[in-house]
Amino acid sequence: MLLKKMPGKLLKTAHYIELGSYQNWPILLPQKIRLYTYEQIPLFLLRKTLTSPDGYRAHLPSKLCLRSIFILSNETVNIWSHLLGFLLFLSLGINDVSSVLPSSGASREDYVIYAIGLFCFQVCMLCSVGYHLFSCHRSEKTSRRWLALDYAGISVGILGCYVPGIFYAFYCNAFWRQVYLLTVLSLILAVFCAQIHPRYLSNDWRLIRMAIFFCVAGISVIPACHWVWLTGGFMSDLVQLFLPRILVMYLIAGSAFLFYVTKIPERYFPGQVNYVGASHQLWHLLVVVMFYWWHQTAVHIMHFRHSQPCPPAASSS
Repeated sequence: MLLKKMPGKLLKTAHYIELGSYQNWPILLPQKIRLYTYEQIPLFLLRKTLTSPDGYRAHLPSKLCLRSIFILSNETVNIWSHLLGFLLFLSLGINDVSSVLPSSGASREDYVIYAIGLFCFQVCMLCSVGYHLFSCHRSEKTSRRWLALDYAGISVGILGCYVPGIFYAFYCNAFWRQVYLLTVLSLILAVFCAQIHPRYLSNDWRLIRMAIFFCVAGISVIPACHWVWLTGGFMSDLVQLFLPRILVMYLIAGSAFLFYVTKIPERYFPGQVNYVGASHQLWHLLVVVMFYWWHQTAVHIMHFRHSQPCPPAASSS
């Protein structure tokens, strides 16, 4: 009855949807993508913790969420940085399987380790792309599901750093390799379990979430120090060869986390980095750089391990 009372021109250009027991339907869905200010977006989007005052997408169905990848918003750099990151790690995986690993005389274990690491990086990238693309969905439930996947992707990305690092650091010590790999898997599973808590995605738990991820990543200092000790200390040739690369890894990760927490530069230049240059975008770029650096480090240490056999005492332990 309501449809008959509406102008014919509007009926031809509009889409309608019935929302169960919603009182005022049919509902007009947006045909074009518009940007909103911080004050105009739905309350459930305020959890994103971005301090940009403008450039938000909101109230979009899935189809328009996908189309919004081609418009300039405050999420464009976030989406494309990790979408291109996914393609980067996909191409690295193809190159590793077709060229790097065969030319290095890689074993079956090497193939498995590289597959796990790059797969974890790709999952992290895709989960991030999905969240930043569909966070503007008109359904709060859909938006929250993608947020949960984004956090899960971060955990998977951390796992992708741990697996090749521990495997090649303790290449000659099977006992400690297994201990640390099982410990890391347990930590990641614990993080996944924590996400089941109903308040995990809320703003109230923002500091708790950051603390959890910081601890999971920061615990890597323990196996790193243990590796230095088992290898013979800082004067060891192996330590002097690879410790600088490990320190660069920590420097990149620390810089990314610093931008994420401090909200610099938008904290000091409000409204001037709405679309390009915001802290979350810098965080995204540094995560890609960190993953790429760690993959290249794994390639270097794999070449070393194959050229330098394990000492008899270590290989038998």
